Amino acid sequence: MRNMTPRQIVAELDQHIVGQDKAKRAVAIALRNRWRWQQLPEDDRREITPKNIIMIGPTGVGKTEITRRLAKLIGSPFVKVEATRFTEVGYVGRDVESMIRELVDAAINLVKQKRRGEVETDAVKNVEERLLDLLVPHEPRPIPIEGTADAQEADDHEARHARTREKFRQMLRSGALDERQVELTIAQRKMPMQVFSNMGLEQMDTDFQQMFERLIPKQTKDRKVTVKEAKRILLEQETEALLDKDAIHDEALQLAESSGIVFLDEIDKICTSGEGGRGSTDVSRQGVQRDLLPIVEGATVNTRYGSLKTDHILFIAAGAFHSSRPADLMPELQGRFPIRVELDELTRFDFLRILTEPSASITRQYQQLLGVDGMQITFTEEGLEEIAEVAWRVNQSTQNIGARRLHTIMERLLERLSFEGPDSTVTSIEIDRPFVKRQLEEISRDEDLSKFIL
Repeated sequence: MRNMTPRQIVAELDQHIVGQDKAKRAVAIALRNRWRWQQLPEDDRREITPKNIIMIGPTGVGKTEITRRLAKLIGSPFVKVEATRFTEVGYVGRDVESMIRELVDAAINLVKQKRRGEVETDAVKNVEERLLDLLVPHEPRPIPIEGTADAQEADDHEARHARTREKFRQMLRSGALDERQVELTIAQRKMPMQVFSNMGLEQMDTDFQQMFERLIPKQTKDRKVTVKEAKRILLEQETEALLDKDAIHDEALQLAESSGIVFLDEIDKICTSGEGGRGSTDVSRQGVQRDLLPIVEGATVNTRYGSLKTDHILFIAAGAFHSSRPADLMPELQGRFPIRVELDELTRFDFLRILTEPSASITRQYQQLLGVDGMQITFTEEGLEEIAEVAWRVNQSTQNIGARRLHTIMERLLERLSFEGPDSTVTSIEIDRPFVKRQLEEISRDEDLSKFIL
């Protein structure tokens, strides 16, 4: 885990997410505490558990993005799950332990990516030798008797082959042979066999799939491909062959245990509506909460790569809590989320900042996309202010979906340009206030239509 101070973490998050300073500070402190925990002796670590967080705020204000960027920033395995997809153990649906197995899969992908970089040099060398074997095949000859003419001819043949191979090596490295075709033997991909489904037994399902894949022999076929494509295919094969899968699985389990982050979204949807939860829906929600409790408290979950303890995984829950409160959760589950952060609704100024400040703002995204067709799009300050005003006003008059409203409005705003762009002779377009009003005013004025389109 990178050694970053809370202030540095917040500064990094500020490059991608507008506002929500309280939430950024909370996750930055939680992350720094995780790093502090890793510096302690093993005996002291056992006594310290992570302080889980509940984010409270309407949709589209940055709850998911803060957590996702945080995990990416520190290189931790991260998984986002919706609490509504879980069902109580024994019922049809997914059990809560599946999110931990998904976290292990995410950790394996991270470790694999790191290990691939470590073996890349050896893999490239092996690919080069295999391509040379295909381009300059060596003809097997009987072993001659030493001192005879056949032996001298064999030596000359080997020398000529070595010189030819070196010439082809230089041509291969320079790219001169990229378009030449070679024949490769490639393993065909098979569709996984579905054994169980929708029974809360997805782990058993996967185990049976792997068992059948081992029993059924792999099918191969010969394909003619260019040398350029063969490099990519062979590099994948050689890299996989050099990876120590058992070591990757062990490291991934340790990584998930010590720095894994689980983002549990829509946790407000499993709150019970009253004391005791008499309705069938409330009973089901309470069942999910009971199943979540041991995972968040600390339990051992069996995965196909080994067992994993959840004691030190950081859980970040989030919900809008429009018709419920965090206090409606089970008291035991509430106690496992001691840090509560309220995120603010987006204002007009927030929308304007979202359009301009993030490193991958939506306006830059559209400029890049339309630039592919040779169209140069520029946004004036007044045009951006009008877009922000329309987004805020539509959110207030219809359902408030936060920053996601901007995606809908921008798509509607630039729909004509996106459609006509490839055939248009106009290469420069300015998005100013009159342009925005022309495109959106009729829709935003008609409230029923704006509900449907915006």
